[in-house]
Amino acid sequence: PALRRLSHYLLAHYQKGTRPVRDWRTTTNVAIDLMVYAILSVDEKNQVLTTYIWYRQHWTDEFLRWDPARFDNLTQISLPMESIWVPDILINEFVDVGKSPHVPYVYVSHHGEVQNLKPIQVMTACSLDIYNFPFDVQNCSLTFTSWLHHIRDINLSLWRQPELVKFDRSVFMNQGEWELLYVLSHFQEFSVKSSDNYAEMKFYVVIRRRPLFYTVSLLLPSIFLMVMDIVGFYLPPNSGERVSFKITLLLGYSVFLIIVSDTLPATAVGTPLIGIYFVVCMALLVISLTETILIVRLVHKQDLQPHVPEWVKHLLLERATILLCIRDRKKLTQSRTQSLDISRQAENNDSTAKLTPYGCEDPRECGAGGGTRPTLAFASRAEGSAVLQGILRETMAIRQFLEKREEFRDVAREWLQVGYVLDVLLFRAYLVAVLAYSITLGTLWSVWRDA
Repeated sequence: PALRRLSHYLLAHYQKGTRPVRDWRTTTNVAIDLMVYAILSVDEKNQVLTTYIWYRQHWTDEFLRWDPARFDNLTQISLPMESIWVPDILINEFVDVGKSPHVPYVYVSHHGEVQNLKPIQVMTACSLDIYNFPFDVQNCSLTFTSWLHHIRDINLSLWRQPELVKFDRSVFMNQGEWELLYVLSHFQEFSVKSSDNYAEMKFYVVIRRRPLFYTVSLLLPSIFLMVMDIVGFYLPPNSGERVSFKITLLLGYSVFLIIVSDTLPATAVGTPLIGIYFVVCMALLVISLTETILIVRLVHKQDLQPHVPEWVKHLLLERATILLCIRDRKKLTQSRTQSLDISRQAENNDSTAKLTPYGCEDPRECGAGGGTRPTLAFASRAEGSAVLQGILRETMAIRQFLEKREEFRDVAREWLQVGYVLDVLLFRAYLVAVLAYSITLGTLWSVWRDA
């Protein structure tokens, strides 16, 4: 048969241990090509990229030529790879042997052109930059070069045009986490310690992570918790519910960070921006809780506090209210203290009821008793003077007590107004900080994603 006769004719005296040229000055030109089939895994911790590629190489073997007319017009034949010379082209970034299928044959044409086509699982070292996670774009290189032969023996070239290689996604399986953007190719010569020059062909595989999963599972829950923290400022500052609400949010965010810690990529090079985002969000929650505790402490137990200093009134109750446009909110502050005033008025009535039995049970009777002072003086001067002095002492005690309570109410009202204005001021400052931080992060991520 023609195939058997041709195979015997080509391999009978073939020497696979030497480069297949008749003149040793002739350079063997190897054309290579690469197509990315799948991105299997990206190990950020170990800086390893695992890809599955279709690799093709083509060269001319001057000892594998024949006349097709002598062999039944046969122009191509497949020969065992172990029987012919194959260039020692390797990938410099190899870190481990992948599970690549073995292809035992190569195609040879009657002009001596040899085509070696094979799929390779490539595990290569790559400098992965995870700072922009989950909107990161990785650029990993695959450098093909002859490990032994210099450029005078083996030269490299590109099988197809660079534009065809760059945007070729015909075989790429794009249903995983990573999306193939393009494949760049670049030829260069290099030398090691002033030795002979070597030829190398670099392929830059540029991939981009699909961020939808991480946006839903990482960013949105954090954003929702921060929104609830902002909404919590609308709780009244003189109620104790705001503190417990913000403590619950802080605990919930801590549990959320523990859950998502395994999802974030871990490297010894740096921290991704999303990790900084989580830390800053935690710090904002702590600042919010601190502000709430300060305001609650300010408006709670006003009876034990002195009068509001004049400089505080000038800054908060005059300047700050004009700046924040909340001058009309004092009415709301006074309405908040209405219930407090009613309860304190009830206490005053009870205290008055307890104090007046020493003199008289009804103030009108006390007034009547005061009007009969001349009569009592004529009836019994000594006894009338003792009763009158007792009534005056009790009346003065009641008056001092009521004045003191009114003073306490004024102090409480002033501190409540100060606390309300300070709460609005700190809330708006906190809101501006959160918005500025969110806009900055969104801009950075969008710029890096578009780049």
